[in-house]
Amino acid sequence: MELYFLGTGAGMPSKERNVTSIILNLLAERNTYWMFDCGEGTQHQVLRSPVRVSKLEKVFITHLHGDHLYGLPGLLSSRSYQGGETPLTVYGPKGTEQFVRTAMEISQSHLIYEIIVHEFDAKEETILLEDEQFQVSIAPLVHRIESYGYRIAEKPQKGRLQVERLKELGITSGPLFGKLKQGLDVSLEDGTLLKAEQYIGPAYPGRVVTILGDTQPCENSGKLARGANVLVHESTFAEQKKQLAVKYDHSTAMDAARTAKEAGVETLILTHISSRYQKEDADLLVQEAQQIHQDTYLARDHWSFQVPRRKGK
Repeated sequence: MELYFLGTGAGMPSKERNVTSIILNLLAERNTYWMFDCGEGTQHQVLRSPVRVSKLEKVFITHLHGDHLYGLPGLLSSRSYQGGETPLTVYGPKGTEQFVRTAMEISQSHLIYEIIVHEFDAKEETILLEDEQFQVSIAPLVHRIESYGYRIAEKPQKGRLQVERLKELGITSGPLFGKLKQGLDVSLEDGTLLKAEQYIGPAYPGRVVTILGDTQPCENSGKLARGANVLVHESTFAEQKKQLAVKYDHSTAMDAARTAKEAGVETLILTHISSRYQKEDADLLVQEAQQIHQDTYLARDHWSFQVPRRKGK
């Protein structure tokens, strides 16, 4: 599980940062990518990344401001030309489907795959989707328009098969390994019974990643981020521009750090950076945040972060 940042700017593109789009790389977990927001120019950013649009499975939109949405029609169209044939689901607030369908119809875009649009209007923390691997929850934030945050929780992982212990017993059979890994007890030719539970290591807690849309500091930010391995939080302004943050319903770097600390987050990643903070000026944001939450990173375009596994008990 890896986060890859295609765009980390706020409002409009700059020479250093494109507008918002984040990839959650789940190739190891389910051989797919999930995308969070798709600002203008995202498909150009994809061309300079290792991401393959044909493997894009889901797109999650936090809110309908253009810097989070305008790149979606082009990306959906290009996916057809790049071998994407499997269905793709777009999740977003009310209005997402109208935007997608209108763009596709007026431009007469021909897609070789099915687009499924799932709109939501949640008033509190709600489970958006769940399968055998992940649970994704949403909650409304505080912004000028309807804006949401996402909590992606991986289900607990089974312990690893203790292959070395089995080899010490002289067992090298692949099929036997497979049965034990599935939790099935195995009888050897000499009558010895191998109980699967004795050869499987401790289970691993699932990882949690929280990705927030644009927001002022609010209660639901903390709820979505509680105990997360990683929190991706907008950091549009430095603290000296706090008045602007309040005026436009955004957060400062220190706002993000306070949320991370109060929620018990392991790692905080700052993104959605105003174009006023170019190059080394942006370092001020991470310096301010680290006064409150030490394990903080400043995201940049084409930067990635490997989400570490938690240790089993």
